[in-house]
Amino acid sequence: MTKQSKEEKVHQVFEKIYNNYDFMNSIISFQKHKKWRNDVMKRMQVQSGSRALDICCGTGDWTFALSEAVGENGEVIGLDFSQNMLSVARERQADPDHSFNNVQFIHGNAMDLPFEDNYFDYVTIGFGLRNVPDYLQTLKEMHRVVKPGGKVVCLETSQPTGVVFRKLYYFYFKNIMPLFGKIFAKSYQEYVWLHESAKDFPGKEALKSLFEDAGLVKVQYKSYTGGVAAVHLGEKQVEK
Repeated sequence: MTKQSKEEKVHQVFEKIYNNYDFMNSIISFQKHKKWRNDVMKRMQVQSGSRALDICCGTGDWTFALSEAVGENGEVIGLDFSQNMLSVARERQADPDHSFNNVQFIHGNAMDLPFEDNYFDYVTIGFGLRNVPDYLQTLKEMHRVVKPGGKVVCLETSQPTGVVFRKLYYFYFKNIMPLFGKIFAKSYQEYVWLHESAKDFPGKEALKSLFEDAGLVKVQYKSYTGGVAAVHLGEKQVEK
Protein backbone atom coordinates (compact mmCIF):
# COMPACT_ATOMS: atom_id res chain seq x y z
CA MET A 1 0.00 0.00 0.00
CA THR A 2 1.43 3.40 -0.97
CA LYS A 3 1.60 6.27 1.49
CA GLN A 4 -1.04 8.19 -0.40
CA SER A 5 -3.43 5.24 -0.55
CA LYS A 6 -2.99 4.59 3.17
CA GLU A 7 -3.82 8.22 3.92
CA GLU A 8 -6.92 8.04 1.75
CA LYS A 9 -8.00 4.74 3.30
CA VAL A 10 -7.60 5.97 6.87
CA HIS A 11 -9.49 9.16 6.06
CA GLN A 12 -12.33 7.13 4.57
CA VAL A 13 -12.46 4.86 7.63
CA PHE A 14 -12.70 7.64 10.20
CA GLU A 15 -15.07 9.76 8.15
CA LYS A 16 -17.46 6.79 8.25
CA ILE A 17 -17.15 5.45 11.83
CA TYR A 18 -17.10 8.81 13.67
CA ASN A 19 -20.63 8.52 15.08
CA ASN A 20 -19.90 5.21 16.83
CA TYR A 21 -16.20 5.73 17.53
CA ASP A 22 -16.35 6.27 21.31
CA PHE A 23 -18.92 3.52 21.83
CA MET A 24 -16.90 1.05 19.78
CA ASN A 25 -13.67 1.94 21.59
CA SER A 26 -15.27 0.95 24.87
CA ILE A 27 -16.54 -2.34 23.43
CA ILE A 28 -13.30 -3.26 21.66
CA SER A 29 -11.03 -2.51 24.62
CA PHE A 30 -13.49 -3.72 27.27
CA GLN A 31 -13.32 -0.19 28.75
CA LYS A 32 -9.58 -0.60 29.34
CA HIS A 33 -8.55 2.36 27.16
CA LYS A 34 -9.79 4.81 29.80
CA LYS A 35 -7.72 3.17 32.54
CA TRP A 36 -4.67 3.16 30.27
CA ARG A 37 -5.03 6.88 29.56
CA ASN A 38 -5.56 7.72 33.23
CA ASP A 39 -2.30 5.96 34.07
CA VAL A 40 -0.52 7.81 31.26
CA MET A 41 -1.77 11.15 32.58
CA LYS A 42 -0.34 10.34 36.02
CA ARG A 43 3.02 9.54 34.43
CA MET A 44 3.00 12.78 32.42
CA GLN A 45 2.58 14.96 35.54
CA VAL A 46 0.94 17.74 33.53
CA GLN A 47 1.53 21.14 35.10
CA SER A 48 -1.20 23.76 35.48
CA GLY A 49 -0.92 26.60 32.97
CA SER A 50 0.87 24.46 30.37
CA ARG A 51 0.34 24.29 26.61
CA ALA A 52 -0.59 20.88 25.20
CA LEU A 53 -1.21 19.55 21.71
CA ASP A 54 -3.18 16.35 21.11
CA ILE A 55 -2.73 15.16 17.52
CA CYS A 56 -5.02 12.62 15.85
CA CYS A 57 -7.35 13.76 18.62
CA GLY A 58 -10.45 12.11 17.17
CA THR A 59 -13.49 12.91 19.29
CA GLY A 60 -11.38 14.60 21.96
CA ASP A 61 -11.10 12.15 24.86
CA TRP A 62 -7.44 12.86 25.59
CA THR A 63 -7.80 16.52 24.60
CA PHE A 64 -10.42 17.05 27.30
CA ALA A 65 -8.33 15.20 29.89
CA LEU A 66 -5.43 17.54 29.08
CA SER A 67 -7.80 20.52 29.31
CA GLU A 68 -8.69 19.63 32.88
CA ALA A 69 -5.04 19.06 33.78
CA VAL A 70 -3.67 22.38 32.45
CA GLY A 71 -6.54 24.38 33.97
CA GLU A 72 -8.13 27.63 32.86
CA ASN A 73 -4.75 29.34 32.46
CA GLY A 74 -3.48 26.61 30.16
CA GLU A 75 -4.02 26.04 26.45
CA VAL A 76 -4.90 22.81 24.63
CA ILE A 77 -5.22 22.20 20.90
CA GLY A 78 -6.76 19.07 19.42
CA LEU A 79 -5.77 18.37 15.81
CA ASP A 80 -7.26 15.77 13.46
CA PHE A 81 -7.60 15.32 9.70
CA SER A 82 -11.17 13.98 9.89
CA GLN A 83 -13.72 16.79 9.91
CA ASN A 84 -16.42 14.32 11.00
CA MET A 85 -14.41 13.25 14.05
CA LEU A 86 -13.79 16.91 14.89
CA SER A 87 -17.52 17.64 14.60
CA VAL A 88 -18.16 15.15 17.42
CA ALA A 89 -15.36 16.70 19.50
CA ARG A 90 -16.85 20.17 19.08
CA GLU A 91 -20.29 18.92 20.06
CA ARG A 92 -18.80 17.46 23.23
CA GLN A 93 -16.98 20.73 23.91
CA ALA A 94 -20.30 22.62 23.70
CA ASP A 95 -21.87 20.46 26.44
CA PRO A 96 -23.05 22.97 29.08
CA ASP A 97 -22.20 20.50 31.86
CA HIS A 98 -18.48 20.97 31.14
CA SER A 99 -16.19 23.94 30.71
CA PHE A 100 -13.54 23.46 28.03
CA ASN A 101 -12.92 27.11 27.19
CA ASN A 102 -9.17 26.48 26.99
CA VAL A 103 -9.55 24.01 24.09
CA GLN A 104 -9.40 24.67 20.36
CA PHE A 105 -10.01 22.00 17.73
CA ILE A 106 -8.40 22.40 14.33
CA HIS A 107 -8.23 20.43 11.10
CA GLY A 108 -4.68 19.47 10.15
CA ASN A 109 -2.09 16.90 9.14
CA ALA A 110 -0.05 15.12 11.84
CA MET A 111 2.94 14.91 9.48
CA ASP A 112 2.97 18.67 8.81
CA LEU A 113 1.91 20.43 12.00
CA PRO A 114 0.86 24.09 11.56
CA PHE A 115 2.73 25.34 14.63
CA GLU A 116 6.02 27.08 15.34
CA ASP A 117 9.00 25.30 16.86
CA ASN A 118 9.28 24.85 20.63
CA TYR A 119 5.70 25.93 21.38
CA PHE A 120 4.10 23.17 23.49
CA ASP A 121 4.96 21.66 26.86
CA TYR A 122 3.28 18.36 25.96
CA VAL A 123 2.44 16.72 22.65
CA THR A 124 0.32 13.56 22.70
CA ILE A 125 -1.05 11.05 20.23
CA GLY A 126 -3.51 8.37 21.32
CA PHE A 127 -4.27 5.39 19.07
CA GLY A 128 -3.43 7.48 16.04
CA LEU A 129 0.22 6.89 15.20
CA ARG A 130 -0.51 3.52 13.59
CA ASN A 131 -2.82 5.27 11.13
CA VAL A 132 -0.38 7.84 9.74
CA PRO A 133 1.57 7.03 6.55
CA ASP A 134 4.97 7.87 8.09
CA TYR A 135 5.51 7.14 11.80
CA LEU A 136 8.95 8.76 11.97
CA GLN A 137 7.90 11.96 10.20
CA THR A 138 5.02 12.35 12.65
CA LEU A 139 7.32 11.86 15.64
CA LYS A 140 9.80 14.37 14.17
CA GLU A 141 6.99 16.92 13.90
CA MET A 142 5.96 16.24 17.50
CA HIS A 143 9.60 16.71 18.54
CA ARG A 144 9.84 19.96 16.56
CA VAL A 145 6.85 21.69 18.16
CA VAL A 146 7.52 20.63 21.75
CA LYS A 147 9.70 22.85 23.97
CA PRO A 148 13.13 21.73 25.20
CA GLY A 149 12.39 19.69 28.31
CA GLY A 150 8.84 19.07 27.07
CA LYS A 151 7.30 15.63 26.68
CA VAL A 152 6.13 13.66 23.65
CA VAL A 153 3.73 10.84 24.53
CA CYS A 154 2.20 8.05 22.46
CA LEU A 155 -0.45 5.63 23.72
CA GLU A 156 -1.02 2.96 21.11
CA THR A 157 -1.85 -0.67 20.42
CA SER A 158 1.20 -2.90 20.61
CA GLN A 159 2.35 -6.46 20.08
CA PRO A 160 1.73 -8.90 22.99
CA THR A 161 4.87 -10.80 23.96
CA GLY A 162 3.36 -14.06 25.25
CA VAL A 163 2.90 -16.62 22.45
CA VAL A 164 -0.54 -17.86 23.54
CA PHE A 165 -1.85 -14.41 24.40
CA ARG A 166 -0.53 -13.04 21.11
CA LYS A 167 -2.47 -15.70 19.17
CA LEU A 168 -5.65 -14.91 21.10
CA TYR A 169 -5.10 -11.19 20.55
CA TYR A 170 -4.69 -11.55 16.78
CA PHE A 171 -7.70 -13.86 16.58
CA TYR A 172 -9.77 -11.28 18.44
CA PHE A 173 -8.57 -8.39 16.29
CA LYS A 174 -9.00 -10.31 13.02
CA ASN A 175 -12.32 -12.05 13.67
CA ILE A 176 -14.20 -10.73 16.69
CA MET A 177 -13.54 -6.98 16.41
CA PRO A 178 -14.79 -6.65 12.81
CA LEU A 179 -17.86 -8.66 13.83
CA PHE A 180 -18.51 -6.19 16.65
CA GLY A 181 -18.09 -3.41 14.11
CA LYS A 182 -20.68 -5.02 11.85
CA ILE A 183 -23.17 -5.60 14.67
CA PHE A 184 -22.83 -2.37 16.64
CA ALA A 185 -21.61 0.15 14.06
CA LYS A 186 -22.67 -1.35 10.70
CA SER A 187 -19.01 -1.02 9.63
CA TYR A 188 -17.35 -4.36 8.94
CA GLN A 189 -14.63 -3.40 6.44
CA GLU A 190 -13.55 -0.36 8.48
CA TYR A 191 -12.81 -2.56 11.50
CA VAL A 192 -10.98 -5.07 9.31
CA TRP A 193 -8.71 -2.14 8.40
CA LEU A 194 -8.13 -1.30 12.08
CA HIS A 195 -6.93 -4.87 12.58
CA GLU A 196 -4.49 -4.49 9.69
CA SER A 197 -3.08 -1.21 11.03
CA ALA A 198 -2.57 -2.68 14.50
CA LYS A 199 -0.99 -5.90 13.19
CA ASP A 200 1.68 -4.04 11.21
CA PHE A 201 2.55 -1.49 13.91
CA PRO A 202 6.07 -1.65 15.42
CA GLY A 203 6.63 -3.42 18.72
CA LYS A 204 7.68 -1.58 21.86
CA GLU A 205 11.46 -1.66 21.33
CA ALA A 206 11.11 -0.72 17.66
CA LEU A 207 8.88 2.23 18.55
CA LYS A 208 11.34 3.31 21.24
CA SER A 209 14.04 3.39 18.52
CA LEU A 210 11.79 5.54 16.33
CA PHE A 211 11.35 7.99 19.22
CA GLU A 212 15.14 8.22 19.50
CA ASP A 213 15.54 8.57 15.74
CA ALA A 214 13.16 11.54 15.93
CA GLY A 215 15.54 13.22 18.40
CA LEU A 216 13.80 12.38 21.68
CA VAL A 217 15.75 11.42 24.79
CA LYS A 218 15.02 9.61 28.07
CA VAL A 219 12.57 7.42 26.16
CA GLN A 220 10.67 4.93 28.29
CA TYR A 221 7.66 2.72 27.77
CA LYS A 222 5.14 0.69 29.73
CA SER A 223 2.93 -2.16 28.54
CA TYR A 224 -0.74 -2.56 29.41
CA THR A 225 -2.96 -5.64 29.59
CA GLY A 226 -0.47 -8.25 28.46
CA GLY A 227 1.09 -5.96 25.88
CA VAL A 228 -2.01 -5.20 23.79
CA ALA A 229 -1.25 -1.51 24.34
CA ALA A 230 1.75 0.52 25.44
CA VAL A 231 2.70 4.08 26.29
CA HIS A 232 5.97 5.58 25.06
CA LEU A 233 7.21 8.81 26.60
CA GLY A 234 10.21 10.85 25.51
CA GLU A 235 11.61 14.30 26.17
CA LYS A 236 13.16 16.99 24.00
CA GLN A 237 16.80 17.61 24.84
CA VAL A 238 17.53 20.77 26.80
CA GLU A 239 20.43 22.62 25.22
CA LYS A 240 23.36 23.09 27.61
